[in-house]
Amino acid sequence: MTADPLGARRAAEQAQAHLFLLAGHRDGGSHAQALANAHDYGLAAEADGYAGVWIAEHHFISYGVCPSAVAFAAHLLGATRRITVGTAACVLSHRHPVALAEEAVLLDELSGGRFLLGVGRGGPWVDLEVFGSGLDRYEHGFAESLDILRRWLSGVGMVSGNRRFPFRPVSVVPRPRRRVPVWIAATSPATVDLAARHGSPLLLGLHADLEEKRSLLDRYARVATAHGHEASAIPHASAHLAHVENTDAEAAQTVRDALPALLVGTRDYIRLDDGPAGPRDIDGYVRHLVDIHPVGGAGRCREVVTAAAALPGVRHLLFMVEATGDRRVTMRTIHRLATEVLECVGAPKTPHSGKLSSHENRLQ
Repeated sequence: MTADPLGARRAAEQAQAHLFLLAGHRDGGSHAQALANAHDYGLAAEADGYAGVWIAEHHFISYGVCPSAVAFAAHLLGATRRITVGTAACVLSHRHPVALAEEAVLLDELSGGRFLLGVGRGGPWVDLEVFGSGLDRYEHGFAESLDILRRWLSGVGMVSGNRRFPFRPVSVVPRPRRRVPVWIAATSPATVDLAARHGSPLLLGLHADLEEKRSLLDRYARVATAHGHEASAIPHASAHLAHVENTDAEAAQTVRDALPALLVGTRDYIRLDDGPAGPRDIDGYVRHLVDIHPVGGAGRCREVVTAAAALPGVRHLLFMVEATGDRRVTMRTIHRLATEVLECVGAPKTPHSGKLSSHENRLQ
């Protein structure tokens, strides 16, 4: 899957393995159970040696029932001791950047630096109407929101507003002891260019295949270099669907059968521009995801993950493991991914004491 196996292996050794949690809801379950399951998956990630967990944020749809990735991250940080916990991503188009920055600094300090902030522009959803930020801010205000956010997290003592957020200089309290990095969810060249000008790492989503991601990363490197940043030192993150079974065919069939029930929740989006919500062809989209991501037996998964880890600048691989919606199966996937696949990305394993972890006990 790569023309340079040695280079891919060396790149893979630098990558870290994380979980990417949606807290997705399906018919027959409850929102409370979806949230509780996601929390337990985060605990399982620490027990199985993953480097971290990233939490998605959505409003008013069943595809993901966590409305505040920051609040979820705070809860999980308090329940863990080693892993990092990130947001993938806080929707900046309806959050005040100062309020979000204050929360990020707070969690960074209280967790001893284990909090990672990822933000995104979001979409033209009804969220903008509900929270009063409006379509204009979504379409034209992301750069100015990001400007305020990054300055607040830079370590300076005072910050003043800009055209979209006019306010007099105020003290940064609590003041970060170091620059707090911001990952930027990017699907378009314009957002890639914005992130590159700032030297902020990218969060690359599930929908893009490796060649699409490579193209965005190559573009990022050119723009970042032109603006004086050392592009090779910027640690990007890339999200991937993952499901491990005994055979490739079994894994593919399981995901094709189960994942549409989660993705149908994207049809709940209410768009302010009257465009279509969610993928037009959900079954076709699922087939696409199965083809491009580590879905299969351990061997195929290792090959795909190694190729993903070899993407230029990618240092964080985020694995979405909730494809089946079955708690027991997801726990098994987390464990099999860690033990049978992720040695190819140097996942920092937590030595077992001889006792079963809490999630292993649940599998007995």
